[in-house]
Amino acid sequence: MRNSSLSQLFLCFVIGLVSVCVVQAEDAYKFYTWTVTYGTLSPLGTSQQVILINGQFPGPRLDLVTNDNVILNLINKLDEPFLLTWNGIKQRKNSWQDGVLGTNCPIPPNSNYTYKFQPKDQIGTFTYFPSTAFHKASGGFGGLNVYHRSVISIPYPNPDGDFTLLIGDWYKTNHKALRQTLDSGKSLAFPDGLLINGQAHSTFTVNQGKTYMFRISNVGLSTSINFRIQGHTLKLVEVEGSHTLQNIYHSLDVHVGQSVAVLVTLDQPPKDYYIVASTRFSETVLTTTSVLHYSNSNSQPSGPLPAPPTDKNNWSTEQARSYRWNLTANAARPNPQGSFHYGKITPTRIINLANSAPSINGKLRYAVNKVSYVNSDTPLKLADYFNIPGIFNTNLLQSNGPETVATSVLPTSHHDFIEVVFQNNENAIQSWHLDGYDFWVVGYGSGQWTSASRSSYNLVDALTRHTAQVYPKSWTVILVSLDNQGMWNLRSAIWERQYLGQQFYLRVWNAHQNLANEYDIPHNALLCGKAIGHHHP
Repeated sequence: MRNSSLSQLFLCFVIGLVSVCVVQAEDAYKFYTWTVTYGTLSPLGTSQQVILINGQFPGPRLDLVTNDNVILNLINKLDEPFLLTWNGIKQRKNSWQDGVLGTNCPIPPNSNYTYKFQPKDQIGTFTYFPSTAFHKASGGFGGLNVYHRSVISIPYPNPDGDFTLLIGDWYKTNHKALRQTLDSGKSLAFPDGLLINGQAHSTFTVNQGKTYMFRISNVGLSTSINFRIQGHTLKLVEVEGSHTLQNIYHSLDVHVGQSVAVLVTLDQPPKDYYIVASTRFSETVLTTTSVLHYSNSNSQPSGPLPAPPTDKNNWSTEQARSYRWNLTANAARPNPQGSFHYGKITPTRIINLANSAPSINGKLRYAVNKVSYVNSDTPLKLADYFNIPGIFNTNLLQSNGPETVATSVLPTSHHDFIEVVFQNNENAIQSWHLDGYDFWVVGYGSGQWTSASRSSYNLVDALTRHTAQVYPKSWTVILVSLDNQGMWNLRSAIWERQYLGQQFYLRVWNAHQNLANEYDIPHNALLCGKAIGHHHP
């Protein structure tokens, strides 16, 4: 009897221990409530209306650990519908949470929507920003940093501090006036200035002898920037979720929508130094500065600002080619980043995409393969789910037809491995972003891409990222493994171009619908357009 009781007691102890371990093993939940409002600030010295989140401009920094479960209730107090998109977060099997008009109904004024997502198997530097109605021009953006779990090593010592720098061009005119200009068929004027973290002047205090991480994101609308710190070098360690070979640079080009992370060692005499950002690939050069303040300094920054590179295309292209994947580093899961040999896979399909700036019906538009995208009142993802016909067109992007305005979708198959050629025949630099994925940037070249261009590809240690630049009169090629089912936005990160049609959606489809491939529609999904009246779980 006593042995039986002891056995039962031991069994209960084991069951309890297992239960505790299961509970502790579950990924953490983090809850947020964000309220979006208008406010009045003077980022460039002129009072103007901006978009605040919880009263902040830029919005709150979202610091997560890989695989955290994010429950974020977004309350819209603007006078217009609003959405946030999570730039670079893959939303694994979950394009329902992507926060763009092809997947989500916008949140009406005085209403709310609760996002539920994970930065699944990701570590790195990302951002969020509004995807609707040119709101990004008035703010609503912020930093989103995903840190490693304690069981996963990173290929550098933990820095002594961590700074997020949101750098971008800025207009003194609010988003409604800028939107009106675009709607009238005109291009926007050149921006009025550059901001770092929403300010024309700011200070970052550091301790001599320490090493700090600077997470730099270009959150602007149209201009590439060059970033540098007077008297200090930049050790590149991460780009949009990929650990890199740790090359040393004196300055870095960061194009619209892109993010990089560098380590800076404070090994100079104790004084203040300039942090500098200036526009690239623009006839007019805008420059903004912040101060790197040594805590034991008694002197202001002095001397000329460190100069940007004098060359544009060639210098920037060679720097981009020097970015290499660190194949020996752990990824967000404890396996080497180079364990997937992308260079040994034959693409199942090649997709050629050419940008253009046509006039359609007497108004400026921007297009991909002559198709200028227009948003539907019914999100494409809802049309797919509820089998609502006539919402989007899947036949235009590969037809080489006349210039047209349409809601264009490119159909692809789940688990395809595709080669995408971005062909830029214009004199302006382009920047392209794909939601739901990162991709290997395998080649840059001038002129027209041909099949012979493949001989220049990096098929060994090309960097993975979510936004790739395409230099003027040049091409860029990416390889993408379509392992994330859903409806995914492929867009220009240059916001005037995105707003006037330089985007489309990639429909990654599997006829065998199951939860192993894609999550079901959320219970709280907003319905709009022709989806109103349909029922979901």
